[in-house]
Amino acid sequence: MKLWSLLGNSQRLDGGAMFGNAPRAMWEHWLEPDAQNRIPLACRALLASPLNGKTVLFETGIGAFFEPKLRERYGVVEERHVLLDSLHEAGFTHEDIDVVVLSHLHFDHAGGLLAPWEEGRAPQLLFPNAVFLVGAEQWERARHPHPRDRASYIAELPDLLEASGRLEIVHGEHSKALGDTVRFHYSDGHTPGLMLAEIVGPEIIDGEPHGGVVFCADLVPGKPWVHVPITMGYDRNAELLIDEKRAFLEDKLARNVHLFFTHDPGCALAQVVRDAKGRFGTAHEMAELQARALG
Repeated sequence: MKLWSLLGNSQRLDGGAMFGNAPRAMWEHWLEPDAQNRIPLACRALLASPLNGKTVLFETGIGAFFEPKLRERYGVVEERHVLLDSLHEAGFTHEDIDVVVLSHLHFDHAGGLLAPWEEGRAPQLLFPNAVFLVGAEQWERARHPHPRDRASYIAELPDLLEASGRLEIVHGEHSKALGDTVRFHYSDGHTPGLMLAEIVGPEIIDGEPHGGVVFCADLVPGKPWVHVPITMGYDRNAELLIDEKRAFLEDKLARNVHLFFTHDPGCALAQVVRDAKGRFGTAHEMAELQARALG
């Protein structure tokens, strides 16, 4: 099996919102803001093939579905659908994808499911041959969003996914489409039922898989957020997220599971480490993956 990191459309968002209650004097050293206080963010997907005999895409980024006014509001940098270009460069098309795994349905993680915006045209779903995996609790949230994060969802997307006939609602650690090759962990601090997909590693020690890769989604958006107290203003429950993140990182450290970051502009993959003071950090960082073997 090989792994590719695929860039999608990038964003520039307010640094204060992305770093919650951390002061600018701290976070501006991690990601340099522009004159409008915005920091650069990637919307990176992970491609794995063959995985359980399938070509699997973990998330799709924000895509290019926004009309120009909203694209500017949400800081989307490119007009074209960058993920489609990245797939092509890796030797694939969106028609080649057998499974799309969605950690949650916020637009910056699921917008790439849709074709680029065209005036007068209704949203259209891409990936015509893929099964779409969504966690059960997140699916309910997307169908009935809370006023706090209603704007983070694409209103038309749930109906499009259902109408495709290729939607699998995931309950528990495994899915029908991917079997034991992918293990799901869950978090509620950012959004209910955030589904964190771990590609199971090749080693089994004391009955537990070691050496895999986990898609961190918005539990740990990038390297700066590996530091446990750092959360986003977008998180629904910062204290819960901190507790979940600590347990998550302890588990991945113990099992040598590498972290895959969707929003870090310069780092796709890293090993989690912990220093003498107990603070988590990263090592062996990789800016991109190009047909990299697991393990």
